[in-house]
Amino acid sequence: MNKKTKEIIDKLYTTSSLSEPEYLDLIEGRTGEAEEYLRSLAVSVRKKHYGNKVFIRGLIEISNYCKNDCLYCGIRRSNRMCDRYRLTKDDILSCADTGYALGFRTFVMQGGEDPYYTDETMCDIIAEIKRRYPECAVTLSLGERSRESYKRLFEAGADRYLLRHETADSNHYSSLHPKELTLENRIKCLHELKEIGFQTGCGFMVGSPYQTKENIAKDLKFIEEFSPEMCGIGPFIPHKDTPFRDFTAGDAELTCYLLSIVRLAVPTVLLPATTALGSILEGGRELGILSGANVVMPNLSPEDTREKYSLYNNKLSTGAESAEKLILLKEKIASIGYEIVTERGDAIRK
Repeated sequence: MNKKTKEIIDKLYTTSSLSEPEYLDLIEGRTGEAEEYLRSLAVSVRKKHYGNKVFIRGLIEISNYCKNDCLYCGIRRSNRMCDRYRLTKDDILSCADTGYALGFRTFVMQGGEDPYYTDETMCDIIAEIKRRYPECAVTLSLGERSRESYKRLFEAGADRYLLRHETADSNHYSSLHPKELTLENRIKCLHELKEIGFQTGCGFMVGSPYQTKENIAKDLKFIEEFSPEMCGIGPFIPHKDTPFRDFTAGDAELTCYLLSIVRLAVPTVLLPATTALGSILEGGRELGILSGANVVMPNLSPEDTREKYSLYNNKLSTGAESAEKLILLKEKIASIGYEIVTERGDAIRK
């Protein structure tokens, strides 16, 4: 590790802020020694705020219908090979009942942008989950909606909303999405979610097609300035039935390096070790935790739908990624010195 890289890491550790060129220097200065130093500081920061706790979220993938046609996504509208499904209210509540009995205190309802799930439908489901389990948090990841829609979902009882910004560069954004989707609207949605009162999450793919180091530096600066309560960063993994099928997957080690950077830039952030990280690298989820992450999201979806929610090739949904194998997950996390806890795990507000 050269002197300049160490000085930048130390600055980030003490100020939680860098310029965009400094983030770029940090990316370009990545060595094994820099990774280890950055990781040690990230772990010290996460332990300062959250100790050895790792929070679990019960993931319920409610639908693989999507009106959008994003070029990287396996459930894109034009993928005729996708075996479509959507869960009913009773299906979702059954998942929540199972999750609660297993110890989950946050439920994450994630899906494509499916018009079936109107505000009325979603508000009804959210309200019933909160009625049954008032001490639990409800997180939504349902894409771009109107401000009024977000407001109604929040008033129904939803606590958190995940909406990855995907990339903070408008040209790069347009290379990943159809023309009707814009970075401007995505950022607008994120700010509206925060203004309404949601604990809000953004994030991006590492190694997505056409991504440059300058793009990543811009992403990191955006995350620092937006200061989300949650941030999802995982490696790009191609899907066989998309236009990006032949692109190379993202780098797991770089992903972990960036997790450490985000932990220092937003010290109290809730930072998942994503399913994609575990899918692309054996032990990837544990490496994410050791890099500063503090959230894992086992799958609570009905077993017969898990393989159908195929965003990318070889997505994990069994073993320690499944809610039913929570004991196995606890053992894996304990083996690296951390503890799975059954509590809501809200972000620490600044």
